[in-house]
Amino acid sequence: MKINLKNGIDKLLFGMKQNDVIALYGKPNRNYKDEDDNIIFAYNALKMRLTFYQEEELKLGYIVASSPDLDLLGNKIIGKKINEVKKVLATKGITKFTQEDFDTFENYFNEENWIILQTEYEEVVKFEIGAIINAKDEFDWKFGKK
Repeated sequence: MKINLKNGIDKLLFGMKQNDVIALYGKPNRNYKDEDDNIIFAYNALKMRLTFYQEEELKLGYIVASSPDLDLLGNKIIGKKINEVKKVLATKGITKFTQEDFDTFENYFNEENWIILQTEYEEVVKFEIGAIINAKDEFDWKFGKK
């Protein structure tokens, strides 16, 4: 599953509605609301959790994925050492990360692409990507754009 920086993962585009996603991947294994009344879809086979923002007309705004099939810039990232992944990203000019540590996990956040690489024991275990917020402080929805 290809990660499309600033756009989504695989066929998922930020700004899709629930029905758009169901048309692509079928009904989710789990469907629930979080504490902010956002709707969450969880797909077991895809190892993805999708968040539809309640305050944004329930548009897809955030994806958390842990599938070993995730492909970032032509490289598999799940299970890889964080230093290897950061070297690959550096070849594309992605070098600024804010690191946050908790327990045995570290998060490496890159604001420009709104991505988080979560590691445990220096290996990438989870990837998160969110819709970009533009200069007008609005979401830059990709779905439906020409």
